[in-house]
Amino acid sequence: MRLSTPTYLRIVRASAWYDLLLTAPFATPWSFAVLHERLSAINQLLGGAALPAFGPFHILFACLMGSVVLTWSVLRLRAPSVRFGRYDGVTRLLFAAWMAWALALTGVPLLWIFVVPESAWCLVQWLPLAQDSGAGSGNSTSRAALTSAAPMRSSRGG
Repeated sequence: MRLSTPTYLRIVRASAWYDLLLTAPFATPWSFAVLHERLSAINQLLGGAALPAFGPFHILFACLMGSVVLTWSVLRLRAPSVRFGRYDGVTRLLFAAWMAWALALTGVPLLWIFVVPESAWCLVQWLPLAQDSGAGSGNSTSRAALTSAAPMRSSRGG
């Protein structure tokens, strides 16, 4: 399966919207407090225990993660590119790996709700792209698939 560049960019935007909606509650200590209660309740519905209470230090790291992901989401919405999609795929691989590690150690069923979508977004953002059939050599098409739409400028102003 090879994706066209426009289809791929729609996937990059969709993943950014997903991140924006999912991580917004992680961005402030107050919204995270509400989210933590809800996630704990969901984990209990899935057969797990209540999530442990978070102290200020834990909340700090949750909010830092939320803030970075929100900023990254807005960047991908405003300037979607193949390059950003590929970087996002790598980031999702890392997130999924650490979530799978935590799942293996704790067995917390709530983590499946995060591991599965992260893994799926990772895979779809690493699907190969179809070669554009437009004018130009194969080298420029290959290069365009790996870079953003922004033109390159030389150090001499060209």
